Amino acid sequence: MGGSRRRKRGDILLHAEQTNFWEGIIVGGKLILLVEDNPDDANLTIRALEKGNITNEIVVASNGAEALDYLFGTGAYKDRDTSTMPVVVLLDLKMPKVDGLETLRHIRSNKITKLLPVVILTTSSEEDDIAGSYNLGANSYIRKPVGFKQFSEAVRHLGLYWLLLNEPPHSKR
Repeated sequence: MGGSRRRKRGDILLHAEQTNFWEGIIVGGKLILLVEDNPDDANLTIRALEKGNITNEIVVASNGAEALDYLFGTGAYKDRDTSTMPVVVLLDLKMPKVDGLETLRHIRSNKITKLLPVVILTTSSEEDDIAGSYNLGANSYIRKPVGFKQFSEAVRHLGLYWLLLNEPPHSKR
């Protein structure tokens, strides 16, 4: 089942197999989908969100294929209630199986997810990646700062904006 994990406030990251994965209350009703193949970067992002007092539930997918299965309720997530969508997807670009740009392409091509806010959160500063992300409909492109302090501050601002300030469209099925 890959590296998909779920965190509730105060919990450590747990593999889906170790939890009753789809039950429980989503803090504030706003779930974050973090798509990151590097476990250290995923944990760093979660720590940065927690440091910014952002305690929403975070689902971590370890690659684009797993993220798409989660979003569309397919594969290992065939029993997931897809009426609950993340308020934002934090998407890395350089991943195995299905990379970030292809994942974004699938998200934008489906009527259920086409308006879902997607923030590219990556180490890449390549112009092709930046332009490609925006051409495919990314809402924002953030290059991961190298130091934890700068990274924490960037993620805190990102979380505050997308969870508190942004007014997402209400998708109609």
